[in-house]
Amino acid sequence: MTVRSPSETAPPASDDRPRRVRRIGSVLLTVLAAVLVLVALTTPAEVAQLEPLAFLRLPVEGLAGVALLLVLRGRTRRVVALVLGALLGVLLLLRITDLGFRSVLVRPFDPVLDGVLLGNAVDFLNESFGRAGGIAALVGAVLLVVAVPVLLALAVRRLAGLLGERRRVSARVVGVLTAAWVVCAVLGAQLLPPVPFASRSAASLAWATAKQVPVSLADEREFTRLSAVDAFRDTPPDQLLTALKGKDVVVAYVESYGRSAVEDPQYAQGVGATLAQGDRDLAAAGFDSRSGWLTSPIAGGGSWLAHATFLSGLWIDNQQRYRSLTSSDRLTLTKAFQRADWRTADVMPGTTEAWPEGGFYGVDQHYDVHALGYRGLNYSWSPMPDQFALSRFQQLEYGAPGRGPLMSEVTLTSSHVPWTPVPTMRDWNSLGDGSVYDDEVRAADPPDVVWSDPARVRDSYRRTIQYSLDSLVSWVKNYGNDNLVLIVLGDHQAAPIITGGSPNHDVPISVVTKDRSVLDKVAGWQWQPGLKPAPDAPVWRMDAFRDRFLDTFR
Repeated sequence: MTVRSPSETAPPASDDRPRRVRRIGSVLLTVLAAVLVLVALTTPAEVAQLEPLAFLRLPVEGLAGVALLLVLRGRTRRVVALVLGALLGVLLLLRITDLGFRSVLVRPFDPVLDGVLLGNAVDFLNESFGRAGGIAALVGAVLLVVAVPVLLALAVRRLAGLLGERRRVSARVVGVLTAAWVVCAVLGAQLLPPVPFASRSAASLAWATAKQVPVSLADEREFTRLSAVDAFRDTPPDQLLTALKGKDVVVAYVESYGRSAVEDPQYAQGVGATLAQGDRDLAAAGFDSRSGWLTSPIAGGGSWLAHATFLSGLWIDNQQRYRSLTSSDRLTLTKAFQRADWRTADVMPGTTEAWPEGGFYGVDQHYDVHALGYRGLNYSWSPMPDQFALSRFQQLEYGAPGRGPLMSEVTLTSSHVPWTPVPTMRDWNSLGDGSVYDDEVRAADPPDVVWSDPARVRDSYRRTIQYSLDSLVSWVKNYGNDNLVLIVLGDHQAAPIITGGSPNHDVPISVVTKDRSVLDKVAGWQWQPGLKPAPDAPVWRMDAFRDRFLDTFR
């Protein structure tokens, strides 16, 4: 008999290494699966709560899911695990989208009504950060939509397999954790106030979404009922706007110009100084003004919804209402002027594609980015500085020789996110085709650099608001005549990075004119003198303006 030494009978140490690596890899995969599921179940509803401690919570949905999987066996358990994981992935995508909407538009995501805004987000990225940035964001979003449900389905299946191997232990742990969840829920335990340790984030999101869907679907019927009432639909043209006969009425929208720009200490000093200087410049030119507040239906974005609300006298806070409105025969302010024999025109430098809504609004002449003839470099999303847009309006419409009464809308876009580059005021006679601005654009930091510092973003916002107001006041001072009636208003509050998440939706509105009879007419509105409304100035809903205006000047 041959006796072998231990060194001859023992397998090489290297034989165990692949097994150890596989075991470690398996443990790591299981841990990653558990972390992914925990994140999906506990992601909080508010952006301000996105801190590590917010994810260290006990989710009741996880306990319920484990209990269900413990009851099931074999293939049934694996299939149910895949389905639960995929559904959890969909909920996580909803949560991510909802957080995005809250961080920009200051409201929850509506899966029924807000789909179109996702496409608008891609357009915004293309125009603000370049086509490459837009494509990268779109590809990333598509990959996320595919990857998240797949990864969560695989993660839950893996954890379900582990449960099947340790059924008794798992059942005891679930029982203990369920009791702990109940105790924590009753006591209101928190690791990160006000986020409860006993989490039900995923269930709350699912319930809120399920409740919102029928409400959103019913909104169209409710809007049809509301829009059927129009006190001015059948008013004869000769009874519309008689107190403004011979006047040139210009409605100027200042992008993202909200109450925060006027009252928040970060912006109030600079914007207040601009408004005060504007009052002095207008007074020197013979103009006076009255100001108040309107409550916009939106915040952070969606300017066209605010414009539609202002002009139609209906509350337009989603795209479904906008489509219904623009396919109706509702009398808008623009159309009322058109019926009463004014020429109507709009200047919309942010419009880059066909705009069929012009017929609904009652616009005789529409000037988009192409019609304005700007040949300079884009200012990120805003294709051109406001002063250039106003200069072209002056050349094409307001200063046209031999024209009759004019009603115009002018959209000022320089204060649109991302608020960079910030244009500077120039001599009105030096603007040419806009190429004079090219050096300024090239010298400015791109949006991604500015947005790496929130303080710079807020400073740029303030400066663009001041620039827009300066441009408008300068245009009035240089070109405004005795017949001018200017209505200048903000469309909505800026995004939460600017407002700090303020729930307030108020925007300033002012009437500027030389004509004392016009100011006498609006005296009943109790608006305050000057371009800056005081905090206690009257506040109307934006959809109330159309009827108040038509009543006042009928």
